[in-house]
This record gives sequence, structure tokens and C-alpha cells, in this order.
Amino acid sequence: MTAAHPQAPPLPEPQFADVNGIRLAYYEAGPRQGVPIVFCHGFPELAFSWRYQIAALAAAGRWVIAPDQRGYGLTPGPEAVEAYDIDCLTGDLVGLLDHLGVEKAILVGHDWGGIIVWQAPLLHPDRIAGVVGLNTPFTPRLPLDPIVMYRNAFGDDMYIVHFQKPGVADAQLGADPEKTIRFFMRLPKGTQEDFLSRPAEKRSLALQDALAHYDPATDQNQFLTPDELAVFVEAFQRTGFTGGINWYRNFTRNWERAEALPRRIDAIPCLMIMAELDVVLPPSMADRMGEQIEDLEKVLIEGSGHWTQQEKPDEVNAALLDWLDRKFPQ
Repeated sequence: MTAAHPQAPPLPEPQFADVNGIRLAYYEAGPRQGVPIVFCHGFPELAFSWRYQIAALAAAGRWVIAPDQRGYGLTPGPEAVEAYDIDCLTGDLVGLLDHLGVEKAILVGHDWGGIIVWQAPLLHPDRIAGVVGLNTPFTPRLPLDPIVMYRNAFGDDMYIVHFQKPGVADAQLGADPEKTIRFFMRLPKGTQEDFLSRPAEKRSLALQDALAHYDPATDQNQFLTPDELAVFVEAFQRTGFTGGINWYRNFTRNWERAEALPRRIDAIPCLMIMAELDVVLPPSMADRMGEQIEDLEKVLIEGSGHWTQQEKPDEVNAALLDWLDRKFPQ
């Protein structure tokens, strides 16, 4: 099964900015006017994940920018694990705005990119004009180190806990990048309620075990076209997965850093786009966001799994443009 929507135009040619100690690759489209929109991808993704949004928003006259973030695609990252903490990741975005001569931007983030864009206004409040979370909700600081909580709740085999082991997940995911990308980027098979109703042994979050037994040849749940798949595969064949995994290895460091940060987002417009069938980041996770965010709207994308901007690009584009036209009219 593949996507029914037409393939998006190719990305613009990459540009590069020396910022925050790295050479950041980014893709830019649309007229350089108004407040720019910066798209932040997740794991294991690329700026290419936003191909449909870049094309649609630029066609609507919006200035759009999508970086290959630290450790991904054409943006190589340092070796040190701590070079992928939240200060570095948000600092890359601020450095990109400085490079472009931009005072403030609207940040749109999916998956791990969502964590970045929700933390950015807490760390750099004077640089953020608005925030859109795609699948990933804003959550206040947890009472315990997240890795401790995940280990207590799900055991050592839970994939985020597993990712903390140096080199282990890196080697497994990098051994066959095509298998890895096809394993992750699949259409949903049901709701979170369906997932939670399974027997305990079939509710495992040990993705490394599922990947080991995954057979791409029998998988009919794909949404990427062969050409789209090839873009991701080529990138991760070249870079490996360590850069992206290192983001996960900073959960504890980021949690410690967050103790000094505000617990609320006030005075900036925010949009939460939820995906009905995302088992990892279900809509229910956004239920209490209104308690922490002053100006919040929510949109539910029906029938979408985790890869919402690629699975349901038309619906995501419509939600973005509607909110932008009302909150940031041109």
C-alpha cells in the first residue's frame, strides 16, 4: 500500500550556514517576507519529511525553511553525546535565524522536532513568534528523570532505554538502512486502544526486537513511494543513525536543564495538530495542554498514524494555512 496523494515537488537546493559550531544544511522556499516558518523533523527523518508542506506553504506565499538538523542528512554532527542536548538543538535554530537576519520565527515540529519547538520558547522566548506541535504535545517537566520512569514502567528493553547503550542500537539500525526506514515509516494498524487491548507480550515497546523480526518483503503497509524511500535510505546509508540516537541519549541531561525553565508558554500563539492513530503519541497526551499554554488551538487529523505530515499532507497543510492566515495574516 502506498500513498494516494501525488508526489511532492523535489526540495529546493540545499544551502548551508556555519552556526553554533556546525555546518547546518537547510532548504528555503517562498518569498522572503513576513514571519518565516521553520520546520523541525524527528527521528529517523530529514528535512525531506516536510516536502509537502514546503511546496504548499511556499505556493501560498509563505517563507519556509527546513533544516537537516544536527546529525542528520547533510548536517554532520559532533561525536560528543552532550553536543545533542536541548541547548545545542535549539541553539542551532537560533543560529540559523541569525544567519538569515530574522528576529522571530514560527517553529513547526514533529516527533523529536516537536520536543525542540516546545522547549524553544522557554529557552529563547524573544526569538519565537509561534509554535506548532505535530503529534508531539507540550509536557511540563516530569517529576523523575524520564529514563528512570521509562525503565520502571517498561523495563530495560523499552526502545528509549535501549538507545542509551553506546553503539548497540546504532549498529542494528545501520546494518540495513532500507529495512530500518521501512520498519519505522509504516501506516498505522489501529488505535492506541487496539494496542492497549493486546496481550502484554504483544504490547512491547522493544522496537529493536520487532525490527529484528521484521520482513519488509511481506509488509503491505508502506506509504513512501520507491523514490521517496530512496531519499531516506541514501541519507542514512551515508550518515548512519548515531547522530539521531544521540538526541535520545540527552533525555536525562535535558530533564536536569529544564529545572531552571518556565513551566508555561504564554503570550505566543500555539497550535497542536494531533493524529488519531498515533500509538506512541496519541491525541490524549494533549488533553491538558491548555493548562500550560495561554493561546492554544487543537486540530485532529483523522486516520493518520505517526508520520502525519507525510501520511496526510493535504489535511496538515490545510490546518497550518488556516491557523497561519488567522494568527499571522500576510
